[in-house]
Amino acid sequence: MYPEAQSEVSSAPEYYSKAIGRALDILGYFSDSETTLNLTEIVQMSGIPEASLFRILLTLEYHRYLQRNPDGSYKMAPKVLFGTLYEHAENVRQKVHPLLINLNQRFDETVSLAYLFGDKIQVIDVLEAFKEVRATNSLGKLLPPHCSSMAKAITAFQPSDRFDRIIQVYGLVRFTERTIVDRLALLKEYENIRSSGWSMEREESSVGICCFGAPIFNEKQHAVAAISVMCPLIRITPAREKEIIQALVKTSQKASATLQLNHPLTDS
Repeated sequence: MYPEAQSEVSSAPEYYSKAIGRALDILGYFSDSETTLNLTEIVQMSGIPEASLFRILLTLEYHRYLQRNPDGSYKMAPKVLFGTLYEHAENVRQKVHPLLINLNQRFDETVSLAYLFGDKIQVIDVLEAFKEVRATNSLGKLLPPHCSSMAKAITAFQPSDRFDRIIQVYGLVRFTERTIVDRLALLKEYENIRSSGWSMEREESSVGICCFGAPIFNEKQHAVAAISVMCPLIRITPAREKEIIQALVKTSQKASATLQLNHPLTDS
């Protein structure tokens, strides 16, 4: 059992159920919809003896909290998927928010954070620019995977069957004359994003606006979130564009490291 789990149990109320607590701890190991764990891996993570763990997993599967894959590994069942994802999303938001503040203050442009919920990508944090002329974003907004920098950054790093589902959910809708609506062109765009580590949309979803995005990876190396800097085109010069991209990529790497190593955020 992890040290933090032991500490939580030792400080639990008098009538705390250790059996239920262990089952909930196990559900917590599934950090996103793509995480699959087998019995051996969960034994190593939890420290629970294999025989006891097998009974817990069987119970969670029976009540449809986990589902078993053909190879015998487990993943989150749809019944609990979205509740668990929203909990993980809030954890990411809390950890990344200080870095968003840094970006917002450095460039005085709108910065945002988006998270992958199943096959949909949604904005979960926004800090707007203080300038009178500014680009805006809104909490809860669903992002199109073909013309949003954050959605592109997340989708580009998904397995091919999953980005097919993400694209299918939203559809290749044209917003402006610059919107990419050709599937082959979009796949090429994703390839470029995987190579560079960042994404961009320039007047693809809204005329006069450009946005730069970068993915955030969790401890399983899954791209579960992305951050962006959005601004009016009138304020973009080649030098400023380069500065924003460099800062954004550096910030996304810090955010990923924080999720993977669970250490405090710093701006060093």
